[in-house]
Amino acid sequence: MFQIDYSSAAAAGETTATSTPLKPLPTLDKAAYDYKMLKIANYGTTTSISASSTASTTPIVHPWPVKTAPYPNAEAILPFNRIVAYYGNFYSTGMGVLGEYPPEEVLQRLRAAAAQWQAADPSTPVIPAIDYIAVTAQASAGADGKYRARMPDSQIQKALDMAAEVHGLVVLDVQVGLSNVQTEIPLLEQFLKLPNVELAIDPEFSMKNGGRPGTVIGTFDATDINYTANYLASLVKQYNLPPKILVVHRFTEDMVTHYKRITPLPEVEIVMDMDGWGFPAKKINTYNAVIAPEPVQFTGFKLFYRADLRAPSTRMLTPAEVLKLKPQPVFIQYQ
Repeated sequence: MFQIDYSSAAAAGETTATSTPLKPLPTLDKAAYDYKMLKIANYGTTTSISASSTASTTPIVHPWPVKTAPYPNAEAILPFNRIVAYYGNFYSTGMGVLGEYPPEEVLQRLRAAAAQWQAADPSTPVIPAIDYIAVTAQASAGADGKYRARMPDSQIQKALDMAAEVHGLVVLDVQVGLSNVQTEIPLLEQFLKLPNVELAIDPEFSMKNGGRPGTVIGTFDATDINYTANYLASLVKQYNLPPKILVVHRFTEDMVTHYKRITPLPEVEIVMDMDGWGFPAKKINTYNAVIAPEPVQFTGFKLFYRADLRAPSTRMLTPAEVLKLKPQPVFIQYQ
């Protein structure tokens, strides 16, 4: 299984007092990256391509892989791995798996889910993740009228401790309510500067119209996403980190506006995550209607243990079925 380095990143180019030779800076294997991107595009274009080939030698007429996205910096997690994340909040039994079961049972279930995905696609290593809602939208306004609650550091540390037990990642999910990413994201810097902590933002609960969360579906514009990506990029540069992952949840067109203006960066890998619930055909249709036609960089897919089984649905999608999507999601989230 993929091993996460939990130590702080060393400064690039640093030498010791004994004049130890400089350690070569890591470099991205662009040929391997191109090959994997063609593979997850899932159009069958890689059947006669060797691992040493590059995208430039293979004509692509489909929107995937995304031609405008830059190469990430070295040590990028995607697309070489697939993340399988368990989502929720420790205070709530209704927001996802993390709050429904004791930590050891959550980790047991997460290990089992990761193993299922590894079996479904042996060519792509699976990294487990704890996806913790660090800022939650609220039905009541609160003291400052922003309809959101920030979780205490102790609860985020609990997510970090759980991720360490499975050698995985932490994804901090943010629901801004009537606040905004410019206010909420920098408050998480002490955690986001860690090399194993990624970020997700949820347009559903970004209430730019001033309404209460849950009354209408919210929205983010490309300017919000670009601000967040640039903020993460600044942390990558300041703390000499591997590229960060930014997940943007989405299940309607209006949840994300001006997608063509979203700008992936070498320091930040952007995942557009289909997080709508329903019966299998409905979820696939949403992915094909909202995520696949508006390419940014990578895609994700959310599975609901409860909501996906509400009538008329009788079952959840299997990993094998999700892997038939074009492109294949590299981020899988269970709620």
